[in-house]
Amino acid sequence: MGKVLISHDLGTSGNKATLFSTDGVMIKSTVETYPTHFFNNNWAEQNPLDWWRAVCITTKRLMVGRNPQDVAAVSFSGQMMACVCVDQSGTILRDAIIWADQRAQKEANEIAGKIDANEFYRIVGHRINASYSFEKLLWIRNNQPDIYKKIYKILLPKDYIVYRLTGKFVTDYSDASGTNAFDLAKLEWSSKIIEKNSVDISIFPEARPSTFVVGGVIRSVAEECGLCAGTPVVLGAGDGACSTVGAGSVFENVAYNYVGSSSWIAYTSKNIVLDEKQRVFNWAHAVPGMYIPCGTMQCAGNSMKFMRDTICGKQEEQARLQHKRVFALMDEAVEKSSIGANGLFYLPYLIGERSPRWNPDAKGAFIGLKMEHKQEDLLRAAVEGVFLNLSLILDVFKEKIDIKRINVLGGLVRGDIERRIMADIYDVDICTLNHQEEATSIGAAIIGGVGVGIFKNFSVASKFITTDETIHPIPKNHRQYERIKKIFDNCYYALIPIYKQIKDL
Repeated sequence: MGKVLISHDLGTSGNKATLFSTDGVMIKSTVETYPTHFFNNNWAEQNPLDWWRAVCITTKRLMVGRNPQDVAAVSFSGQMMACVCVDQSGTILRDAIIWADQRAQKEANEIAGKIDANEFYRIVGHRINASYSFEKLLWIRNNQPDIYKKIYKILLPKDYIVYRLTGKFVTDYSDASGTNAFDLAKLEWSSKIIEKNSVDISIFPEARPSTFVVGGVIRSVAEECGLCAGTPVVLGAGDGACSTVGAGSVFENVAYNYVGSSSWIAYTSKNIVLDEKQRVFNWAHAVPGMYIPCGTMQCAGNSMKFMRDTICGKQEEQARLQHKRVFALMDEAVEKSSIGANGLFYLPYLIGERSPRWNPDAKGAFIGLKMEHKQEDLLRAAVEGVFLNLSLILDVFKEKIDIKRINVLGGLVRGDIERRIMADIYDVDICTLNHQEEATSIGAAIIGGVGVGIFKNFSVASKFITTDETIHPIPKNHRQYERIKKIFDNCYYALIPIYKQIKDL
């Protein structure tokens, strides 16, 4: 048997382990889920021991019928912006506070009182926000001082698994850039931000490139994790950076749009892209010397799941009887409506919004409802609302570079009608890829292969990724959407005072 690569994608709901040949062929994939504990309105935690268990289980599944000595490298993608606290022996001190947790609002305000918000943005490439690891660390210091005193290192999810495999505390530049404590231009921890907040800089792990070979699997865990002792462990990257590689965005100005439960638009740049309104943010890229300007919306595919659960009982029953996907039947309904959904607008702010609004109090809404509206109009308005909102992020990037095409992937772009609406709203070519659900896994595998020298550089992505179809915008349709988009934007701004009133109820 030839050499193979294992990539682990430590997501929010579970770990996906995937086996790839060095020719770019996916051989096998498996998922093991784990729980997320949501409580206190906006708190979210996971037990890192569940991540380790899932990695061990899925690795052993991949190795059934295969010699573990065939594994050339194991590498990682991981959910970003978490706070994993360990003592000097690597023992977990508390459950990890994950990306979705918003408890650290007070700590974000404290940071804003110690450093100018614009200076902060210039250093880290992100705005001050409770979502990030540094704000969460400060929350632990303020609220759980006994735990804080015991912390030797804070890690990101993939870094904890790398520690379990190698015994070394290290993170990569991309995950470090999601902590709000990392100087993005210098690719080192920001002493200015950390010291202004009275934190010991030694609490942060060593930061290295994503392709860094941390070491070999240590003998004491080899049997438990299903790998041979000495198997090379490549550091990997945060899921945003891995998906960028897996979307084929490994060269300058190649843009892509992932549209899953949430959604983001990003591209590869030689420079950090700073927006005077701080509408977008930046990650360090897995590709050396590159950055990832990015804008993320909260509720893309989740908007359609909400529609499924509230107004699509008929389609759900049909799907069950006909053994079809309910979303395919919803697409058929969308096609029955027309551009602009007969004058109906949907604001996709069911859980607040990040880019470009940065308004946690924003709420979803249908505006313009009339007695003559039908289910298909509501569904079309929902799809259009998602892509109109994303187009506002794209507009920020179009101010910086000329974007003519976007690679798209994710569950919400399976249907022809969604891709048509995207092309007409965005006014760019929409290019679907040969994979829709494997971008992060592919990215981690490529990083692993480059790390151990199997691949010369990241141009090998062309072995893994091809374009399936290209949809061109229709100028007449785009002109219609430009008029609709202005009204869509006005709807949001008109409701800002109402959002505040709703919050105070």
